[in-house]
Amino acid sequence: MNYRKKLPKYQLAMTIFSKKLAAIETNDWKQWLTDSKLKSIAFRLEEIRRDGNKLLSDTQENIFHTLSLDGLKAWSQHYDTIVASIIIPFTEKDGSKVELSAGQAFNKMNSHPDADVRAEIFEKWEQAWSQKADLFSDTLNHLDGFRLSTQKLHGIENYLQEPLENNRLKQETLDTMWSTIQKNKQPFVDYLTRKAQLLGNDKMKWQDQEAPVLLGNMHEETYTFDEAAAFIIKNFREFSPKMATFAQSAFENSWIEAEDRPGKRPGGYCTSFPESQESHIFMTYSHSMNEVATIAHELGHAFHSSVMWDLPVLNQEYAMNVAETASTFAELIVADATLKKAQTKEEKINLLDVKLQNAIAMFMNIHTRYIFENHFYQARQKGLVSTEQISEMMVNAQKESYLDSLANYHPHFWAAKLHFFIDDVPFYNFPYTFGYLFSTGIYAFANEQKTNFEEDYIALLRDTAAMTTEELAKKHLGVDLTQPDFWQAGINKVLEDVNEFMSLTKDYV
Repeated sequence: MNYRKKLPKYQLAMTIFSKKLAAIETNDWKQWLTDSKLKSIAFRLEEIRRDGNKLLSDTQENIFHTLSLDGLKAWSQHYDTIVASIIIPFTEKDGSKVELSAGQAFNKMNSHPDADVRAEIFEKWEQAWSQKADLFSDTLNHLDGFRLSTQKLHGIENYLQEPLENNRLKQETLDTMWSTIQKNKQPFVDYLTRKAQLLGNDKMKWQDQEAPVLLGNMHEETYTFDEAAAFIIKNFREFSPKMATFAQSAFENSWIEAEDRPGKRPGGYCTSFPESQESHIFMTYSHSMNEVATIAHELGHAFHSSVMWDLPVLNQEYAMNVAETASTFAELIVADATLKKAQTKEEKINLLDVKLQNAIAMFMNIHTRYIFENHFYQARQKGLVSTEQISEMMVNAQKESYLDSLANYHPHFWAAKLHFFIDDVPFYNFPYTFGYLFSTGIYAFANEQKTNFEEDYIALLRDTAAMTTEELAKKHLGVDLTQPDFWQAGINKVLEDVNEFMSLTKDYV
């Protein structure tokens, strides 16, 4: 709480600094940046100067920041408070009744091998979020309403301007990524339908997307936390000894809070502490391969921060889309490692499915979120949006993204997804898909290069806050992100897994 109270003072200092940079005459500014002491942070100074041109008076900006404590930030905190009260009743096999937190119910709903259990929890999950839907609707309306009002008062009419600038990304790049994905969706729909058939259904049910595919006598492998740690460290080492050493340090120093206990919210995240040069991870671990992948994902974030601690502070502020690149790359290492050690056809099918679940999340689920947020922001610009309208928007977005291929939908997904309620970052979701495909390109590069990869990879990570995303891709990968070729190449790599899954499973339907 003390941190939040002090935040407006820091923001006021940054306001004054930004405006002073913006006030410098252009010729003097260009001359100033030729100073050898400033060259390394010139890009970041240019961004700060750009932002300074949008700012109002120091007093007005201070009012915005102070009011946001009980406005934007308060609504985001309010969401956490409501989520903490979510309880999902459940009866275990032995007849004992338990009350699951949102985090526990989410893991069980997505990964339980029993379809009846998944269906039961999904029904109770929808009910739990719908019972508090009006509270979540108020929260979302006022949180994004505050953001839209603030943008408008700063002369920003396009609600995507801020997230694009935050991610140092062109609209053209984002549009090209989504349009290329959209053109390639049918094979992923076919995969979902095939998986549904393997699970005994004609069409995929929402709650079954991450269900394990267990054929023949195959039982899904589980990992204790210590086994997960050993597996991650071993496979990180094949690509980067420094990644492996870092991961080992994170485990040994207890930087990962993964206890499966009541009261925890769903999801996982990584938080960095510059003063101690540590990164700590929060998640709920329940022994499945998905949770092993989550640990690897968050360790990718932590490693990204670790290779930048010696840089100027301004050059450590990398954007979310490239942050998701490092994390997804780490996750890819673990996914491929599990595939390589598969002993049977049934096990390989199971592990391919686990890997493809990530692709579905990036190409379908997160596209749903992007479509939904666009529609919600457009409606919110005209006034408050009702709970019913929000749920309708969500179902429509799901149908559009999944090509209307599912047997059922999740109307209150908007309420259950934390990412819509984060105060610091608008449009929190599309950077995941960007990072996924960008990391696919890096992973292919790693497999080709092998010997020099570690140095090249760390060099790319160290540049992530010092140039635009398009410049980063051009410098380190030699690709143009505004063209579909790069995105198609990444999707083609994923389609190889889809084709293999379809081939291996054809005799089981």
